[in-house]
Amino acid sequence: MLFEILLLLVVAFLVKYIYEKGYKNEYYFKDKGIKYLQPKFLLGNSANLFLRRKTMVDYFKDAYFKFPNEKLMGMFEFRTPAYIIRDPELVKQLAVKEFDSFTDHRSVISSEADPIFGKSLISLKGDDWREMRATLSPAFTGSKMRLMFELVSECAKQMVSFIDNETKTKGIQTYEMKEFFSRMSNDIIATCAFGFQVDSLTHQTNEFYINAKEMMNFTSPLRLIKFILLMMFPKFFEITKIRLIPEKLTGYFKNAIFSAMDYREKQNIIRPDMINLLMEAKKGKLTHQGAEQHDSAGFATVEESQVGKQSGKKTLSDDDILAQCFLFFLAGFETVSVAMSFLTYELAVNPDVQEKLYQEILETSEELGSKSLNYDVIQKMKYMDMVVSELLRMWPPAIATDRLCNRDITVNADNGVEYNFKKGDVLMIPMIGFHFDTKYFSDPDKFQPERFSDENKHTITPGTYLPFGVGPRNCIGSRFALMEVKAIMYYILLNFTIEPNEKTQIPLKLSKEPSMKTEKGVHLQFTPRAKV
Repeated sequence: MLFEILLLLVVAFLVKYIYEKGYKNEYYFKDKGIKYLQPKFLLGNSANLFLRRKTMVDYFKDAYFKFPNEKLMGMFEFRTPAYIIRDPELVKQLAVKEFDSFTDHRSVISSEADPIFGKSLISLKGDDWREMRATLSPAFTGSKMRLMFELVSECAKQMVSFIDNETKTKGIQTYEMKEFFSRMSNDIIATCAFGFQVDSLTHQTNEFYINAKEMMNFTSPLRLIKFILLMMFPKFFEITKIRLIPEKLTGYFKNAIFSAMDYREKQNIIRPDMINLLMEAKKGKLTHQGAEQHDSAGFATVEESQVGKQSGKKTLSDDDILAQCFLFFLAGFETVSVAMSFLTYELAVNPDVQEKLYQEILETSEELGSKSLNYDVIQKMKYMDMVVSELLRMWPPAIATDRLCNRDITVNADNGVEYNFKKGDVLMIPMIGFHFDTKYFSDPDKFQPERFSDENKHTITPGTYLPFGVGPRNCIGSRFALMEVKAIMYYILLNFTIEPNEKTQIPLKLSKEPSMKTEKGVHLQFTPRAKV
């Protein structure tokens, strides 16, 4: 009898617990008088994404367009309330003017639970983030990109040689663009971040690429389960020392980084790459140069704030260095390969745009003559910048970004409405919504580089084009990403036309996985141009 009573109590407790969790924060936005998406039991508004009924892009677009006349609305990530900021002026007010109240991203993984993730720039909070941003910021300025450009250029030339050799021996080949450019991005990261020279297109199973691909495989079932458990039970991971990424993989890259640093230190070797810049940062020698304050890499470039321009006082530990290298790898490996796959697709299905860009590339090549392409020359290519800017509007590297309120604050919007935010409130900024809003971009589903011409770009409403984020916490590596994409595209179109074939999915459709993967891949061919 006692057992039955205890069992009944346990069941009753569990039912109560699940019920309370399932309806937690049910009236959060209603009580504040804010329009919101009606949440479902337990899953909130995340059911379509969690159950893979919608793509990530459609998930955020649908939320953004639900209340077209609202500056701010509410939604639920499972049962956690999140404000969606859908007015550009309010975004600027919160993410720039009131940055001290909205400094951080939400916690995903702490540095205690996983030092590699937790100590990376994207995860750090408050003063730790400020110090790290100020320390690393000089590594991503235009002057540093100029020095690094030749390394990127060499990888692009290596890619051209690979395609030429494949075409001569096998005929014109069809490549899946995400896979192709993942290998390209890997080689660029290897040389720019780690000081390794590899050719992952020719040597498909080289050790560096295999380890990198495994490290970036966040969609494997085991990795996903570990990631979810790490967020739910961080203390358990602190105690057990279980890491999201296996030690053998982090150990491989850790050894590569610190062996290279040790060898360079002993041999007094200086190479214009990320390892050298981190070595300078560790010694406190990495600083901004005054002449580069307004050194733009194109329309999409985000400028560094006063936070990043401060003198960095952070003393980098080995874990700090490893964490930043990992973040550089994550950003460079995934986002650039995704961007390049979408860019090649858009050029393949918009041959008029491709031809116009080719003519600019050909003219630039003829002007260079025997000189090599360099960072300053590629920044002067106006149509190239228009094409890349439009790419980042249609296919931004980040669909949305978040901010965490770190203290209670009342914000007065320009319409006279007061918004009261509490410490711990989550704000979402849906860049994809702004980019496809007809109030800001006409015919948003069309690939139209002319939006960013000298005649038109001044008509773009400030705060509606946010491919690299907004405010002091914008993407630190925007210049590197733009340089990489432009350099690769220069060498591809100078030597080949990009063409669709029977394997190409037109129109392109995204998969319903929680990433920017396409449904069937992006299959295209590179046809050699006739040599003039």
